[in-house]
Amino acid sequence: MRNVLAMVLAAGRVDELSVLTMHRPKSALPFGGLYRVIDFPLSNLMHSGISHVGILSQYRPFSLMNHIGDGSSWDMNGRHSYLHILPPYKGHKPQDWYRGTADAIHQNIDYIKRENPEMTLILSGDHVYQMDYRRLHEFHKKNNADVTIAFKQMPIEQCSRFGLAHFDENEISMEGGRLVRYTEKPKKPLSNWASLTIYLFKTNVLVNSIEKFVGRGGKTDFGRDVFPELVKTHRVFGYRFSDFWGYTRTIAEYYQSNMSLLGDHPAIDPEQWRIRTNLSHRHIQDHLPTLFGSSGNVKNSLVYNGCRIYGHVENCILFPGVTVGKGAVIKDSIIFYDTKIGAGATVQAAIIDTDTHVCEGAVVGSKIEGDSAQILQQKLTLLGRDVIVKPNACILPGTHLSAESNIDNYRVPQSIKEVV
Repeated sequence: MRNVLAMVLAAGRVDELSVLTMHRPKSALPFGGLYRVIDFPLSNLMHSGISHVGILSQYRPFSLMNHIGDGSSWDMNGRHSYLHILPPYKGHKPQDWYRGTADAIHQNIDYIKRENPEMTLILSGDHVYQMDYRRLHEFHKKNNADVTIAFKQMPIEQCSRFGLAHFDENEISMEGGRLVRYTEKPKKPLSNWASLTIYLFKTNVLVNSIEKFVGRGGKTDFGRDVFPELVKTHRVFGYRFSDFWGYTRTIAEYYQSNMSLLGDHPAIDPEQWRIRTNLSHRHIQDHLPTLFGSSGNVKNSLVYNGCRIYGHVENCILFPGVTVGKGAVIKDSIIFYDTKIGAGATVQAAIIDTDTHVCEGAVVGSKIEGDSAQILQQKLTLLGRDVIVKPNACILPGTHLSAESNIDNYRVPQSIKEVV
């Protein structure tokens, strides 16, 4: 796989994630108690033997760059392997910032030409899945494809959010087949094969397409502008992927993907998936083992090193360094690094960011009846980084708070039953 260059699209912030991406790109968002979202595609690349990687960053890149470091966490800093962060730059005009996936590649096309790979693999840096890209590569070569796009079947009611494959029924197998049409986010989907933003190009086809559609045509996006035209003139194939794939675009999807780690038979098994992460980031490797106090109680949860548990934790994911005070109750929640939950506090159905402090007796969120995406999107409570919730304060369900928010006006509940 040394003839393959991977370009990881990790530049963006997603407004749907609210305060969670206020200070970081989505690809650097903490996930699963120990990881960042970008760890999943990077680990896939490592296990697939692809060791030439460029990462496109742009929105608030410090967190991402700090996490990736020199690439050694994914064995990408050797004599014949490398990981280059392609930092944002600003040209003479405001529109010189990335305007879409194809435009992002266009602005880094000189890098691809300099590396001169036989094939270029373009990936989103913010999806949670395990894939051996060697199988995609084999399928691509077997069919002499100019472009191969990975797809997964989705519920038809969700398909208007994705680019969709329309396969040639005369040229198809279980692995996939040739595309006769590609439609981007149609209002009335006629296919349920959704694009995973995983594209394998013959590099000469990629360069020519970028120069034609972006350089001369002013187009900016692969799905909307490039693929519908390439299907008409090139050998474009769809590779069918059937395993777990976690989408993290919305609060509900991010929450549900995290919760796929819990239970007796989790959909995501980090040990089996062999996920790598940078243990130096936030000094994770320096934390002592987790301490469980005599009053501590944990049920169906992931609790990582450095935590101090003196209260009740149920159906939760706790990142390193979290403290849960005596008498505190945390249920159905995700708590990021080094956050403190004070004695007697109650947290339910919440996502709480790094270095936040929920003081004694405070109430954050409440139990959610139902687990549909719409209900979760409306009812999950979010606290951003460095937020301080004062003693006995009440943060109502569905509230999103950042450190810049004015939370002095949040009232004290008359009783816990009022919100729980």
